[in-house]
Amino acid sequence: MPSPFSSKIKPYRWLFASAIVIFLLDQVSKAWIFNNLELDSYYPPEAIEVIDGFFYIVHIGNEGAAWGMFSGYGGLLAAFALVALFAIYKLRHSLELHRKPMQWAFGLLIGGIVGNMIDRLIHGHVIDFLDFHFPLNIPYIMPTGRYPSFNIADCGIVIGTLLYVLLSFKASQPESDAVQSETDQTR
Repeated sequence: MPSPFSSKIKPYRWLFASAIVIFLLDQVSKAWIFNNLELDSYYPPEAIEVIDGFFYIVHIGNEGAAWGMFSGYGGLLAAFALVALFAIYKLRHSLELHRKPMQWAFGLLIGGIVGNMIDRLIHGHVIDFLDFHFPLNIPYIMPTGRYPSFNIADCGIVIGTLLYVLLSFKASQPESDAVQSETDQTR
């Protein structure tokens, strides 16, 4: 006999699966970085050069949000993460989390939010370690050609958000339209 808890979880299994995968990949990679690279190891020989002049593994402590914005407000950012998670839970029906693609999108988003929130609570900052240098300078966006360092949680947040935006354009067919289609077919 299935438990009442599992019957409430089962409809959202893809959300939980994608959230757990992103969270675990994020935390395992950050644990490796924390244990193997000194904090602020931004340049070789402390950083790991993966592709010369382009891709490095570094260890940066980001006390802010994206691109270091709101630096020094880690507690506030952690509280905002909790509010976001609560809002997703309360709005789950209007966010169409019954649809599998929406579950994937929000699973990526939730896994990333929780991964970065755990960092803030444990370390006081988010561990960023993926560092790319592009051979171009874009004023006001990437004036040095260096993209800000990021992590797997950030990837989950960005990909989940973009997926949600794309999926929101393909909204499910309203029930009234479906009923009308059935009525038209029986005529």
